[in-house]
Amino acid sequence: MHDLKAHANSFGPVAAQYQAARPSYPDELFDVLERLSGRPLDGADVLDVGAGTGIATRLLAGRGARVVAVEPSEGMAAVLREVSPRIPVVKAVGDELPFHDASVDFVTYAQAFHWTDPERSVPEAVRVLRPGGALAVWWNVKDYEVPWLAAQQERLRTALSTYHYTGGGNARPERLTASGLEVRSERLRWERTVPVDRVIDDLTSRSYFAVLEPEQRAPVLAAEREALLAEFPDGRVVEPYLLDVFVLPRP
Repeated sequence: MHDLKAHANSFGPVAAQYQAARPSYPDELFDVLERLSGRPLDGADVLDVGAGTGIATRLLAGRGARVVAVEPSEGMAAVLREVSPRIPVVKAVGDELPFHDASVDFVTYAQAFHWTDPERSVPEAVRVLRPGGALAVWWNVKDYEVPWLAAQQERLRTALSTYHYTGGGNARPERLTASGLEVRSERLRWERTVPVDRVIDDLTSRSYFAVLEPEQRAPVLAAEREALLAEFPDGRVVEPYLLDVFVLPRP
């Protein structure tokens, strides 16, 4: 059993790598959010909870939403403020949102809902949502049916006692359907092509690496770089993703 609190609190020191290397989201995601929720993002008031360095926050703002970032980590919030100084940031967690009842149109979680207690975070989202608003959660999930990604996962599982892959498990609908709300969902497929160094930085930003001391991380990352270069000799890695989207409208 991994120390989830330690993993959840591990992101601050690796915020720069997180911002530089974590995958973004395709435009289609936000079309899906609008379709499943039945309302536009343009002009909507949005709380982006667990905003991290603001990767999704900025994209929501780019669709015309008025976004407040909710982020508990000072390190992550500092990067968000530096990159996007016009986006307000509130230090809080999804289990206890410091906002008025019925004050926003969307509560969103990008790669973050699994750090909450759904028995608390879902009712909190419903509380702050206006009638007709929606809770939206999504995850980029690496497609581990692709052979090179399956091999990478096995290497990391063997090398790291801290390794855990929660992506597929996070997207379990039962974490959301227990709320009694209607859950609308869709799965998108997309990919990105990035340099090997960005893949290594992305790994460094993962909680199962971030909780380790540098001397523990270094040999595993060096071995992973070598394995990736053997698979992609030109140094350009094609990463396929599954993007699971869940939208829960407030009645």
